[in-house]
Amino acid sequence: MTLTVLGIESSCDDTAAAVVTGAREVLSSVVSGQTALHAGFGGVVPEIAARAHAERLDLCVEMALEQAGVGLRDLDAIAVTAGPGLIGGVMAGVMLAKGLAAGTGLPLVGVNHLAGHALTPRLTDGIGFPYLMLLVSGGHCQFLRVSGPEEFTRLGGTIDDAPGEAFDKVAKLLGLPQPGGPSVEAEAARGDPAAVPLPRPLLDRPGCDLSFSGLKTAVLRVRDQAVAAEGGLRDGLRADICASFQRAVAEVLAEKTRRALAEADVPVVAVAGGVAANRTIRAALERVTAEAGVRFLAPPLALCTDNAAMIAWAGIERFRLGHRDGMDLAARPRWPLDQNAAPMLGAGKRGAKA
Repeated sequence: MTLTVLGIESSCDDTAAAVVTGAREVLSSVVSGQTALHAGFGGVVPEIAARAHAERLDLCVEMALEQAGVGLRDLDAIAVTAGPGLIGGVMAGVMLAKGLAAGTGLPLVGVNHLAGHALTPRLTDGIGFPYLMLLVSGGHCQFLRVSGPEEFTRLGGTIDDAPGEAFDKVAKLLGLPQPGGPSVEAEAARGDPAAVPLPRPLLDRPGCDLSFSGLKTAVLRVRDQAVAAEGGLRDGLRADICASFQRAVAEVLAEKTRRALAEADVPVVAVAGGVAANRTIRAALERVTAEAGVRFLAPPLALCTDNAAMIAWAGIERFRLGHRDGMDLAARPRWPLDQNAAPMLGAGKRGAKA
């Protein structure tokens, strides 16, 4: 039987709904972004994001069903991001999904947002297990050996900032608009990537862990030195800083991917997350995989960034394994994929951070 599942995503600042089938057909995918709402704050404001999700979720679901040409009675299940993420947004999505499930009698499937990203290559390209996933986004960065729909082994990850977060902060330091990834990449196209010496954090240590906080701080020092010496930041220097920063991130990710490949022993390397759209980073990863003789796979950008199609697909994978959730499904701000790995960023009352 071909399953038809509604997916709901609201973990950060994108409100999304999608309808996906078990035959890997994306019948609809609706994403309502909030960039304009947060533009004046230099980053995502959780309270504003949560309110926007509450206002938009039902509209996105209605639009997704309409575009897919299906009604609630045509669905087999409802899948929803239950974490990790900004808790207000996650709660908004979970409560809507519970309401729909209660009103229709449809099964409810809670999905780990990171699993949605990690399983996207299964939706887009139908690849088998195992494969290596580099999840590289604004809030997350980790290497995962994906051996099954719920079998994830973390080989390494960031011990501080995620690369997307570093791009955003560097853009803010240099007076560039948000989101920082596209702004820094556009500015870097005019610069010299060898002009500004910047560190390559953790390359002198074994393993696949990453760090981007020190790199961000190094950019801050360069900026402050230029401002002190010249009274401001020349456009040419801004472009050189962006190009040098971008190259540093690309080289770190490439080397760590090389190490993760040696450890994972898989035929495919897949990448997901908004940072995967960066052309310099993608080219560096493609060179590493070509040297290793393995396939490189990057889903379309619309399915790399936060979306509900990946949540619907991850829900299908869990549904096929027999998983169903009840009305006690909880929204979780923290939810590591590899439950056996030690927390990289510590833990607290709400559980391991990563």
